[in-house]
Amino acid sequence: MRTLSVVCPVYNEEEVIEAFYLQLKSVLVSLEGYHSVVLFVVDRCKDNTLDKIRRIAQIDSSVRIVALSSRFGHQMSLLAGIDHCDSDAVIMMDSDLQHPPTVIPALLEKFEQGYDIVFTHRLDSPATGAFKRISSKAFYRFINRMSDVPINESAADFRLISRRVAQVFQAEIRERNQFLRGLFGWVGFESTTITFTAQERPAGRSKYSLWRMVRFGLDGVVSFSKAPLLFSILLGFIFAGFGMLLAAVTVLQYFISGQLPQGWATLTVLLSVFIGIQLFFMGIMGAYIGAIFDEVKARPHYIVQERVNFDSSGQGTGR
Repeated sequence: MRTLSVVCPVYNEEEVIEAFYLQLKSVLVSLEGYHSVVLFVVDRCKDNTLDKIRRIAQIDSSVRIVALSSRFGHQMSLLAGIDHCDSDAVIMMDSDLQHPPTVIPALLEKFEQGYDIVFTHRLDSPATGAFKRISSKAFYRFINRMSDVPINESAADFRLISRRVAQVFQAEIRERNQFLRGLFGWVGFESTTITFTAQERPAGRSKYSLWRMVRFGLDGVVSFSKAPLLFSILLGFIFAGFGMLLAAVTVLQYFISGQLPQGWATLTVLLSVFIGIQLFFMGIMGAYIGAIFDEVKARPHYIVQERVNFDSSGQGTGR
């Protein structure tokens, strides 16, 4: 019997968590040759999600809970799940039913063919808003132009990894601002991709606000590209050259005509533009410096408040 862990990050999903568990469990019990464990990683919630999962875990001993002490975010919840797994295969999926559990057999089929990582390519449902579709495509095209590690458009945090890939993340990849969609491509290993259609969310709402999406995208750029820094250097040279040329023209005109040229309003506008561009690129450098600062502080990636249904040996409890 092979072992399988399904890691499900959870945040404020009291309206849908029981329905998700029932759908997931119905798929897992139908699998042949696998002993399955469901691992709910609960970011600190503001509703009764954790209480509902505790009741599920009391009935079903194959359900484990890692409850975090604060809201550490979706990516750190996934990392906490990986840290607490010691199974042959690990599947990561959201618990809002937009990642259909019926795709799990297809993921395992690719795993049995020898693939260490099975990515999923998300096809949006007709209910997905135009802004989200357009912004998602624009983000992946933008980051793929700058990054040396290609990231599939419409990539989802719904994937399978083998034990040896999980061990790499447990022991070697411990950076603080992890952009997992890029990191799983960066580590290599044999990989493939399957396609799924996202289901409509039956209840609740997305936890990714516009600001959180922007921060997520910024983490991806900072983690996998130095292009913004190189571009700022190039643009700085261009503007510096333009400024020196303008200064030379002004001095020549003064000595030839004896008066300064007109156009001080234009110069004021240009100065304002240049200052704005400088501040913009200072912000970019600040983002990289902030990432370095996070690494230097070396705070834990997450703090576990409670574990449920872990055996007394502590196996799979992570750190």
